[in-house]
Amino acid sequence: MALLRAALASLVLCCAVQSALAMSAVARLPRARGRPLLRAPATCRPHAQSMLLAPAGVVLAGQFAPSLPVALSLNTVLCGAALLKGQKALTPAGLFNAWILGVVLWATMGGSAWLICVIYLVGGTAVTKVGKAKKEALGISEGRGGMRGPENVWGSAATAAICALLTVVLPEQAMLLQLGYVASLATKLSDTFASEIGKAYGRTTYLITTFQLVPKGTEGAISLEGTVAGVGGSLIIALAAYLMTPPMISPLGVGLSLVAAFVACNCESLIGATAQDKVPWLTNEMVNFFNTAIGAVVAKGYSLPSSSEHWDPSIVHRPSGTSRLTSLASMVHICRIIAVAGGYQRQR
Repeated sequence: MALLRAALASLVLCCAVQSALAMSAVARLPRARGRPLLRAPATCRPHAQSMLLAPAGVVLAGQFAPSLPVALSLNTVLCGAALLKGQKALTPAGLFNAWILGVVLWATMGGSAWLICVIYLVGGTAVTKVGKAKKEALGISEGRGGMRGPENVWGSAATAAICALLTVVLPEQAMLLQLGYVASLATKLSDTFASEIGKAYGRTTYLITTFQLVPKGTEGAISLEGTVAGVGGSLIIALAAYLMTPPMISPLGVGLSLVAAFVACNCESLIGATAQDKVPWLTNEMVNFFNTAIGAVVAKGYSLPSSSEHWDPSIVHRPSGTSRLTSLASMVHICRIIAVAGGYQRQR
């Protein structure tokens, strides 16, 4: 909670400074009589104007605009405050890597994306502590008392960081990458909620491949309680992204994020049941990366329009058969490659 309070306080201060700078910049703009201050070119098509609405809102509001100086100062202040408070959510190395991640997110996608990642961190840390004594007695609790290290930071957020960096390289795909960003973090929080609540309160645990009864904490195990909690975790991230100003995703994007998270988490369970114990390099962090990557691919694959026209988030597109097949084929191939690798290791 101390970390969250420090984050909110720093964010409020940053918002005030950025708003003042933005207002002063707007006040210095030349005004022509009889003409509006901001005017879209007459040649802009409707979907292009709608694409400009969100960035313009960010720039004028000032609070959440991508900015490297703000990213460096805000994340440095937060990390310093966390060290002084003696936070227990991250190891020292994990905190440094979280600083790098925070700088990347704010500098490329702005404060809204950064805040979504903070919500994931707070939610994931909080749910890890649920039923902690019970999980420790069973020997299935998180190591280091639930503290996250560098491998946890990047295993959970590498896909999100890639989506953020790609918005700089592919600005015309920024809205689609934004959806992938949200879906990846929704997938990861869903996985964390499902795992931690399932281990703490799951009454009956089944192996996803055979539906045989297995002990709690078994790789690839699922439970009703964990599954329901996982849906709740993805809903937290998706709704938070939708409620940002301006929204990061549309109502359709909320639904796509929930579906993508559900599909990806079940794929992650399949990977855990078939390959994780048999492939040396397939650590929990690598599985988490594949999990979030599948979530992003599924969400983006199902949202692509059937035509070559630029993607417009204000229009509910019906994904084409090709888009559906592309996303599903990508997901199946990832699972197949990992399962085959597991089979090869077992034969050796």
